[in-house]
Amino acid sequence: MDKRDEIVQDLTLVLMFLTSWTERPGELRRCWKGYDFDVLDALAEQGLISSSRGAKSAYLTGDGVEQARHILARYGIPS
Repeated sequence: MDKRDEIVQDLTLVLMFLTSWTERPGELRRCWKGYDFDVLDALAEQGLISSSRGAKSAYLTGDGVEQARHILARYGIPS
């Protein structure tokens, strides 16, 4: 994976995190998956999101939330 692909994946994960929600306390965070399918597939392969092909939303895994917060902190953005 080249640096550009890594940056696109990081930024997509952050956007998914920033626009995510939970419907009930304690649930995984959900987000719309209106992003490039190759990027979504890569994030799923890394265990950062959970998604099915037919659904319009995806779930951020615990690792995905942690990684998104880490990326935001790297840029000085509070999460």
